[in-house]
Amino acid sequence: MALVELGRFNRNEAHILIGRLDSDGIAALAFDGESSIGDGSYLFIPVRVMVDENDLAEAQAIIGTAA
Repeated sequence: MALVELGRFNRNEAHILIGRLDSDGIAALAFDGESSIGDGSYLFIPVRVMVDENDLAEAQAIIGTAA
């Protein structure tokens, strides 16, 4: 399993998207979600949503970013 980046989203959107993908059977992870939480700038740092490379096309279709 190799993880690839689906996209970068604000903190709330990323977690909503992960829930949406999970409901369709696609495992997804949030990277960088806790970055700079100590200094209060964590809302400004995009969260990377990662999926398995085999699920990328389906995940892109779900969020409407398929190339």
